[in-house]
Amino acid sequence: MKHIKYFFQFLLIIISFVIFKILGPSLSSKLGGKIFEIIGPFFRSKKIIHSNILKAFPEIDNKKINELSRLMWNNYGRVFAEYIFIKEFRSGKLSSNIQIEGQEILEEIVKFNKQVVFVSGHLSNFELMAMHLEKTGIKLAAIYRPLNNFFLNGIMEKIREKYICKNQIKKGIAGLKELITLKKQNLSTALMIDQRVSEGILSKFFNNDALTTTIPAQLVKKFNIPVVTVFIQRTKDLNFKIIVNKPIYFNEDDSIQNITDKLNKILERMILKIPDQWIWSHNRWK
Repeated sequence: MKHIKYFFQFLLIIISFVIFKILGPSLSSKLGGKIFEIIGPFFRSKKIIHSNILKAFPEIDNKKINELSRLMWNNYGRVFAEYIFIKEFRSGKLSSNIQIEGQEILEEIVKFNKQVVFVSGHLSNFELMAMHLEKTGIKLAAIYRPLNNFFLNGIMEKIREKYICKNQIKKGIAGLKELITLKKQNLSTALMIDQRVSEGILSKFFNNDALTTTIPAQLVKKFNIPVVTVFIQRTKDLNFKIIVNKPIYFNEDDSIQNITDKLNKILERMILKIPDQWIWSHNRWK
């Protein structure tokens, strides 16, 4: 039964991508946003989304929760529709739509062949961040979670490898071993820390315990390298701003827990700036 469900999802998504390609990026992005405003609530429990929002904004009323939820689905739909145009964002006519704050930090990493851990979250069109890092010339390995839909996952992996980041590392123990091998080749790492993991540690996230990955902290401790937090926000329609922050150098006596807690706090602050562009539908505190 699951195979049939995944197959029809795959067909629907491929047909959608063909239509979006015909319509072009601007109209597709707007249409994707409107479609997801309508169908999004059917895919995720309204209860989970409302509960998550209340963890970050305990004083918010139902009207504002519903509006934030609507805007979240709109951004989600835009990201979905924009995926087929990722090549245009990398080297085509949409590349000029991405403004960079902190480009000099990236150029210094390239110039001196530095090794860092790039940390971010699922904000705005998050795929554009790793794409820009690699485009700048940084030797990069990006950690990702494979899609449950195995029909679709193969295509998405090929798109990621070709236009986003050549070195794609699957989450999990096997992926971590592969990552350590690549680190010995002086590659930097990029990963999101805002999703629930089974092998993480409890860290406060919006004042609630959340299982959080320790990979950034482990890499900091093992290789004595800094963390660079990177975030992206949609400024208007197809225009984006990527924010690259100064490297964070941790001390030898900083524990895995302390490093993880600090990175969660940094992520919180960015989400609070653009809450409508974060994915509240993920069951982060399960």
